[in-house]
Amino acid sequence: MIEIKNVSKRYGQKVALSNVDLSLKPGKIIGLLGPNGSGKTTLIKILNGLLRDYEGEVTIEGHPINEITKGLVSYLPDRNYLPNWTNAEGAIKIFKDLYSDFDELKMRSLLEKLNLNPKEPLKTMSKGMKEKFQLALVMSRNAKIYILDEPIGGVDPAARELILKTILENYAQDSMVLISTHLIADIEQIFDSVIFLKEGEVVLNDDVDTIRQTHGMSIEAYFKEVFRC
Repeated sequence: MIEIKNVSKRYGQKVALSNVDLSLKPGKIIGLLGPNGSGKTTLIKILNGLLRDYEGEVTIEGHPINEITKGLVSYLPDRNYLPNWTNAEGAIKIFKDLYSDFDELKMRSLLEKLNLNPKEPLKTMSKGMKEKFQLALVMSRNAKIYILDEPIGGVDPAARELILKTILENYAQDSMVLISTHLIADIEQIFDSVIFLKEGEVVLNDDVDTIRQTHGMSIEAYFKEVFRC
């Protein structure tokens, strides 16, 4: 589904990605993990078509990164990207115009499950409510790939289980979810596999069951071992 071949990216003298090779298949929830500055954000920007100046080759479903691939990817950034006056009703209209795969009925169902008022503007929502609102928008697309950047970063612990359940229940089994997060312990139970990035290089790409059986520890514990946090 995603093929990344010999991809490198520099910002001046700083290496963000170095000869990254990955082949990511559908039907999985994949954790993209690494400390700050490891290259996660750069890789996410490349996959979303937000960054074009890089070396190497990236394809999604056989297509180079272009307008076609933008229609295949549903992206949740780690920051609010909608104007503060927007409410769910306005956002639904925007997403229906932008994305042919947007499912309004699913969105309205998610709003109800997440206890969000469709008429409340973003400016009066808490940070956690905004994150749930934006996640509902992203998961209401019938996309091939969902890229979620820190989906539970601003959500209180009591709401995290609901967020994870929303992710699990709202992606098709022939699609793929790529999640970047620092809250590994809170989310690792839904991962099928993980990628560890360190200083722009892939140091691990494996199934979570294999990691746990081989090393006898959780993904968070092994992450700390690899990065010596």
